[in-house]
Amino acid sequence: MKSKSMEEHKKHVPIDVKCGVITLSDSKYKDSKEGINSDISGEDIINVLKEKGNEIKEYTIIPDDKDMLLDTVKKMNEEKIDAIFTTGGTGLESRDITIETLKPLYDKEINGFGEIFRLKSYEELGSGALLSRASAGIYNKTIIFSMPGSPNAVKTAMDIISDEIGHLVKHSRK
Repeated sequence: MKSKSMEEHKKHVPIDVKCGVITLSDSKYKDSKEGINSDISGEDIINVLKEKGNEIKEYTIIPDDKDMLLDTVKKMNEEKIDAIFTTGGTGLESRDITIETLKPLYDKEINGFGEIFRLKSYEELGSGALLSRASAGIYNKTIIFSMPGSPNAVKTAMDIISDEIGHLVKHSRK
């Protein structure tokens, strides 16, 4: 059910959202260095963002490396990217470092994203949704969405956030 006042409010959101996409994966990083593009999830994010009229300013594949992730996020923030989308590294394995790396950067956390993502995942997968630590937050007026690396998880996440990106950016800039 959509609120009439919410729809009216959303008419005044930015339409020029500049986006960055970061895929964290040791294997996809290795593939990319060998000239192989195996990053389905990153491409899916880009396609959804473009379909919604957003601009992709930067896209990169990096290994599961804390320092590289921090450097990449900070560089994108300095380049005035409005929203950063990460895929990969949100699970429970020792190499899954996305959440631990990014959460300390957040000025504000967007709890609803992770909560809704896990609810939708539970509806689709059952209790396996417990494995996800998808999250979102605002770092220096840049929104960061961290989602799992599987294409199905990316689809679920993008279904949740793609229509709200401009609205979230509007509020993160204030």
